[in-house]
Formats: sequence, C-alpha cells, structure tokens
Amino acid sequence: MKIAYLSSQYPCLSMTFVLREVLHLRGLGWQVGVASINGVDRPPERLTEDERREAAATYYVKQHGVPGALRAHLQAAFKHPAGYLAGWRQALRLGGFSPRGLLMHLAYFTEALMVTTWMARGGYRHLHVHLGQQASTVGLYVKWVTGCGLSITIHGPIEFYNVEQHLLRQKVADADFIVCISHFARSQLMMLSPHAHWAKLLVCRLGVDPARFAARPVPVRVSGAPFQILCVGRLTPEKGQHLLLEAVARLKGLGLAVHLRLVGAGADDATLKALAARLDIVDAVAFLGGVNQDAIRAIYAQADCFCLPSFAEGIPVVLMEAMAMQIPCVTTHITGVPELIEHGEHGLLVPPADLDALVQALRSLVEQPQLCDRLARAGRARVLADYDLPRNVSVFAKLLGERVA
Repeated sequence: MKIAYLSSQYPCLSMTFVLREVLHLRGLGWQVGVASINGVDRPPERLTEDERREAAATYYVKQHGVPGALRAHLQAAFKHPAGYLAGWRQALRLGGFSPRGLLMHLAYFTEALMVTTWMARGGYRHLHVHLGQQASTVGLYVKWVTGCGLSITIHGPIEFYNVEQHLLRQKVADADFIVCISHFARSQLMMLSPHAHWAKLLVCRLGVDPARFAARPVPVRVSGAPFQILCVGRLTPEKGQHLLLEAVARLKGLGLAVHLRLVGAGADDATLKALAARLDIVDAVAFLGGVNQDAIRAIYAQADCFCLPSFAEGIPVVLMEAMAMQIPCVTTHITGVPELIEHGEHGLLVPPADLDALVQALRSLVEQPQLCDRLARAGRARVLADYDLPRNVSVFAKLLGERVA
C-alpha cells in the first residue's frame, strides 16, 4: 500500500519520530513517499546515514521556488478546476482582511498545490501529517483541492493554545481520521469537536525501539564524582531549562556534587549560558548543542538521571529513550506525561515551575542509589509494555490499512 507523508522539515533533530515511523512502515511493506516544506535542518556531514538516504529521496517544496509554484498553479487549475477554485476561496476566507494572514494562506495554498503535483507523479492518494500546525494546514489545502485522503497525528499541546490559528476544528472535521498520541490529546480534540467527530479520533502511541535504545549497564559511581544529570531537548522556553539551571545551583549550594549536560539547540541558548554565569555554575554545566541519533545513545549511557522540567509537552520521546536505557527520569506532571510515567513508580513527577519540588526530586536521586535503580528498571518495563515502537507502528499500520483506500 502507498501513503504520502508531509512534514514541515525532514529530517529534523526535534522530529526524529517521523523518520522512525516512516522507516518502520516501509519495513512492514508500505510504500512511503515524503515531502517536506523546508530543507534539512543540518548540513550533510552532520546527518546520520538513514537521514542522508531520506534527504536524497525527499521532495522539498521550497527548493522548487517560483517556477515550481507557477507550474503547480497551472496544473491544478487544469486538472482540478473545482478544487483549485475552492482552494482560492478558502485562502481568501481564512486570510481575511489581514494582509499578513492573506499572504500566509496564499503561501499554504501554493505549497499545497506543489505537494499535489508531487503526489500525482507518485500515485499517492492519501496524505499523512504529524502535528496540527502549519504542515497539516498545507495538508488541509491538499484535501480541499484534490479530495485525497487525509490523516493527521496530533501531539499537542502547542496547537491547543491557539485553536483558531491552527484550524483544529476544521482539521478534525475534514480529515478522514486523526491519530492522537495520548488520551490527553484526544480529550482536547473532543472538547472542541462535535460528538459526531469523536469516532475519528484514535489513540495510537509513539515509542522507541527497545533494541536500539537497549538497557545500559548500571553506571558505577566513583566516590566523590559528580552525579550526572542529562537534559535533551530544544533550548526553548517551554522546556523549562532555566529552572533546571536554578535547581543545579541549589543542589550545589546544598553541598551536592552534580553536573548537568544540556543537549539541544534553540533560541534560549544565549540566555541559558548567561544564567549559568550569573549563578556561578559554569563549571557544572556543559552545553553540547544538537546531537544526532548516532551519538545520542553514548551520551545517555553516561547519565545518572534524566531531567526534563517542561512547561508544555505532548509525551516527549526523549523520556521514552531515557527510560528504555534504564535511566531514572524526573519530569513535570503535565499534559500526557502521566500516561507514560506514574509518579514514584516509573519516574518522579513534579509540578511545573515548582523549583523546590524539582530540587527535592533530583536530590532524592542523588542521595538514594536504590531509588535510582528501582525507577530505572520500572521505566524500561513501562516502555516495553506500552511504548515499543515496532509494535506501535504495527498498530498504526493496521489503522491505516483499514482506512486508506
């Protein structure tokens, strides 16, 4: 069976779950083509072998520029005249009286026409998109123009903060079905959708490959060596890394030897480094930048615990990776995270933005090796039970097979 994927950026460090899903679907016999609005997020030498192969085979919309956009408009007007006019009407309606809004929706419409041309060349009749943001808005235009099948995987929570901007109600109404990565995500879509659409909201979890992210040997702590805290994620406000730096400063003030490694890049890089200097913990924090999948497991293997003090998340795949490798986790009790981690059972959950609770949770791991070991083993067992990627992609493939013509 054939299916087309559309992404805002592919391959992309912060969206490795899309690449993993695509590869596993192909392993199950699906023909999967991928289109990406934007180019790759890193130079070729920093890509993994899988990413280089994917980049070579991906259709990149913006690379075709104005000539490609004009050709797509002409072809759509000829092949889908009614849909083409419908696309114009939707762009004018949704753009409204705002010049910026109108330009944005005309761009979405044009990108959709270019994707439509690519899908026609490849014989794809169903389009799948991850995230309910810009790429799925482009997917919505593809549906309006061609009448193709459309499905969207909703992660949250960013889309839920601006339902109108992201056209979530429209997407639920017009998509053939919506995949939700958590019951929390499904509940948010149920809240804003008529009951008649609830049946198309399906829960199918993400996951990691437990063979690839295998249980690492329990690290031997050298007496007096710093307790290694690891955080992997984009350096952005919603990840709460500033709070984590404050927690490290507090722990050091308590006389505890701790060291934090931050893996990721983003807009908060400069302010995080400045805060580390103000807190006088520069020697206790390492900024490693973005790290690809070939190198990340070695970094996980050196961690004594994993901490993600986020203010907003879906269910972070990095938590699943750490848990699969038997690293005890500290994170926040938000959105869908409690579906992955039960506090005190598979990891430690703290209220978001609660510095005192975060410090206490990290301190308990520093001071209680037995707690670390128990949570680490239970965390991997949790991933094996419900977040095993090959098994969950098989479930997703079955959903697709039942719904994709």
